Amino acid sequence: MRPVTTTRLLLAPVLALAVSAVPSVAVAAGGRDAGGGMEGSSSGSAQDGVIRAETKVTTSVNGSTQQTSTGTLTPENSNWTPPACWYEPAFSPKEIEKTVKLWRGIDGLPFLSGVGDFVGDSLDAYYKDGDPYKDYNLDKEGEGMFWAAVKNPNRKDDPEANSCNRQPFWVDEGDVPEEPLALTPQILAEYAYDELPVPGTEIKMAPAGATKVNLPTWVWLDKAKFRKISVTAALPGTGLSATTTAEPVSLHIDPGTSDAQTYPASGDCAINADGSIGEPYAQGRANDTPPCGVTYLRASGDGGAYALQATVTWKISWTSTTGEGGDLPDGTFGAAQDVTVQEIQSVNR
Repeated sequence: MRPVTTTRLLLAPVLALAVSAVPSVAVAAGGRDAGGGMEGSSSGSAQDGVIRAETKVTTSVNGSTQQTSTGTLTPENSNWTPPACWYEPAFSPKEIEKTVKLWRGIDGLPFLSGVGDFVGDSLDAYYKDGDPYKDYNLDKEGEGMFWAAVKNPNRKDDPEANSCNRQPFWVDEGDVPEEPLALTPQILAEYAYDELPVPGTEIKMAPAGATKVNLPTWVWLDKAKFRKISVTAALPGTGLSATTTAEPVSLHIDPGTSDAQTYPASGDCAINADGSIGEPYAQGRANDTPPCGVTYLRASGDGGAYALQATVTWKISWTSTTGEGGDLPDGTFGAAQDVTVQEIQSVNR
């Protein structure tokens, strides 16, 4: 086992101290395709004592683009979330060298006299003086990349985003890094899960506005909104991408009170073949049983309302350019709507 030097032990806390005064140290990239990554589309920063990069992963929506309101899916499996961080090819040898020089430049800031040189010396010990890298791997320029930690842009405030805490490490071009959180097709697919623009679930009801006790209320959703939606996440310059697809499968109705009867009894309304949910109310069917709906058995009271929750469940699957694929946890997205329920007034003669 290699002995841990005093310099390396002090590197992280000193970087963290410096970052408190200098939020980021950016490195403009530029160059050729190398090491499975495309230079030129990211900048590096040092945060919490670790040199990180901004992700180069891009996403595009390949499904419906007609929805005007969108939401983020909540995984039905509460023990699973999309990744908060991962490692991806980020820096060439020349860029690591530039990063060290930028750190040395913080000496000119108030209260940080000497810190820049100390941090620079520490980074040089790691990347220049052979522990573990020699001369920033400049002799391998174009033959690989330093892979760096990146945070999922959607989960930067998640504590797990700091769990990728390795300093950038070298990977020869074409090699697969021995790191469980290194970017893979599945990580791309899981990131795309976070980017799925699912439509809102504001249902239509009849009667609209207020309904009556013991009167069936019809519920439906337009077919134009609920179609398959796909997001492709790709790492530019590598040919590596994964496509995550969400397919709506059911609408669940929670009336907001136990004094109600849902249709079907489970409260789960299936998606029709044309992508619609339920059936619009037609004149003269007020007393018919709706294919999707609810009957309230008690009034909501003066000025009160029940919060009816309508939640769509989406089945999630993924494919990739490597041939890998599979299923991800089903996701849900819903919204509450206030429903006023009134007593039926009778007239005594």
